[in-house]
Amino acid sequence: MGRLELSPRLRSVAELVPLGARLADVGTDHAYLPAWLLREGRVAAAVVSDLRPGPLDRARQTAERFGLTGRMDFRLCDGLSGLSPGEADTVVIAGMGGETIASILAAAPWSREAGRTLVLQPMSAQEDLRLWLMEHDCRIVREVLSREGETLYVALLVTAGEMGPLTPAELWAGRQSREDPLRGLYLEKLIGKTERAAAGLRAARGGDPVRLASREEVRAGHRQM
Repeated sequence: MGRLELSPRLRSVAELVPLGARLADVGTDHAYLPAWLLREGRVAAAVVSDLRPGPLDRARQTAERFGLTGRMDFRLCDGLSGLSPGEADTVVIAGMGGETIASILAAAPWSREAGRTLVLQPMSAQEDLRLWLMEHDCRIVREVLSREGETLYVALLVTAGEMGPLTPAELWAGRQSREDPLRGLYLEKLIGKTERAAAGLRAARGGDPVRLASREEVRAGHRQM
């Protein structure tokens, strides 16, 4: 049967999944995350979905390899469209852009109801996702960083509930624990990114002054975090 180990990126997601959850893993690909959680006894059930047949076939192969064929359900669908609200109390969406994650949640309002848990790991547009969550009565409870090679990832634990307004810097950088060992490096990378963006806007002929002011505010906020 073999041993199943998660990458640091997926391990950080697994840490945020509540014990005993009925899990939905959206865009599952190989289904390593739900397979690990099931084998470790961390979740009660798992439904995995993907938009394409190829990844879903790989998920079935993972389930078969680790003796989980009868414990994992498979759905070929867009986002959460193939699931009913009663099938999952915890939804994981990892490995997609922030805007895509927001669109999946927008199309399934039940996923944001009280009593549900969202575990989200945006690969890009993190600021757009945080803003969307803030505007749709979702509260970021915790943020966890992980590292693979030179790439840093952030995972968000989200529940229903009003969240206090985030500053421009917090929209970009989030609110991880100051004790997170990767936070300093994460902020350093974001400061460099915003400085390059601001420099590009200053140099551009006819640069957007509103966007420039926004980037300058983000940069200043990062330095105070």
